[in-house]
Amino acid sequence: MISAEPVSISLSTFTLIALAEFGDKSQLVCMSLAARHRHWPVILGATLAFLVLNALAVLFGAGMANWVPERITAALVALLFGSFGIHALLMQEDEESAEVVERSGHGIFLTTLLLIFVAEFGDKTQIAVAGLASSLAPLPVWLGATAALVMVSALGVWAGRTLLQRLSLRWLHRISGSLFLLFALLAAWRAVA
Repeated sequence: MISAEPVSISLSTFTLIALAEFGDKSQLVCMSLAARHRHWPVILGATLAFLVLNALAVLFGAGMANWVPERITAALVALLFGSFGIHALLMQEDEESAEVVERSGHGIFLTTLLLIFVAEFGDKTQIAVAGLASSLAPLPVWLGATAALVMVSALGVWAGRTLLQRLSLRWLHRISGSLFLLFALLAAWRAVA
C-alpha cells in the first residue's frame, strides 16, 4: 500500500471524483428532482446512496488488494483509469443528458435513494473509488469520494442548471480526463516498477 497522508489521499480523491461527477447522471437526477420537490429529501436520499455505494466500492477495492498481487492490481487500475480518461476527453456535452423517471408511490427521499443507487452502481466513479481503495488507504478514499459526490449533488440541487450553464462541461470533462490519465500513469508506473 502506498504510504501517504490521509488528508492528501482524501483531497486527491475528492478532486478526481468531483470533477468526474460534474454533469453526470446522479447530478442530473438531483437537479431534476429538486426542481419539483423539496431540496432536503433529495440531498439526504443522495447522501445515503453515496455512503452505501462508496462503502461497497472501498470494500471491494481493499479486498481486491488483499487477494490480487499489487502489480496486477496496479495494471488493472491503470487500464481502467486510462479508459476513463480517454472517454472523458472524447465526451461530447450532450452525451450525459438523461431523462429522469420518478418512482411513483415512494417518498422523494426513497425515490432519490433508489434512483441514485441505480444510476451510480457500477458507474465510472464507483469503479474509480474501488481502484483508488485498492492502492490507497480505504478510509480517506471513502471520505474524499463521498464528500465529492455529496457536494456535487448538493450543487446540482441548489445551483441547478445555472451552474452548468456557466461552467463548460467540455472543460470539466477535459480536466477530469486529464486527472484520470495522470492517475493511470502513476498506477502503470507502480505496475512496472
